[in-house]
Amino acid sequence: MNQNQVNSAVVVAARPALRVLIQATGVVGFALLTAFGAQVAIPLPYTPVPLTLQTLIVVLAGISLGPRLGLLSMAFYLLLGTVGYHVFAEGRWGLATLFGATGGYLLGFVAAQPLLGTLVPTRAGWRQLIVGVLAAHAVIFACGLTWLSVWLNTDLPQTLALGFFPFLPGLLLKTALAVLLGRALSRTLRPYFTA
Repeated sequence: MNQNQVNSAVVVAARPALRVLIQATGVVGFALLTAFGAQVAIPLPYTPVPLTLQTLIVVLAGISLGPRLGLLSMAFYLLLGTVGYHVFAEGRWGLATLFGATGGYLLGFVAAQPLLGTLVPTRAGWRQLIVGVLAAHAVIFACGLTWLSVWLNTDLPQTLALGFFPFLPGLLLKTALAVLLGRALSRTLRPYFTA
């Protein structure tokens, strides 16, 4: 075996380890970005749900990482908050937050990833991005509103007034940003995580 063959064998052997390292970096990176987005929070006086930057990052995670790694990233984010890191909105943490008013939205972050990652493939087109982002937001809000209704014991109009309507302008803005940024991310980052 000559030196070129040895070098080629080393490169081939290193590829699986490098791929795992890249995937782990993406999973941890988007979990930490989500934690950062949670700290960009504006409490609203009439609802227990704050306005945050999280959902934008959650959607970009699914677009960039795909269904499996996106799910792992958001699950890791929830794990960090559950075990005591102050990564939830307004520096909160623990099971009390996970089972509190915003717990449904947090679980929705995880639940949205498989659908989003499947609807938005590598090098996604505009239509795929719009459908995927809207579907992800629908899952997040469905989980969030369902749990908020149970937690507050409110009917549908009250729940929508507390957990959806105040966030509609931000939702539209974050959807537009996610679609614009997502097109670039699905073409640049996504191939590294799904190749």
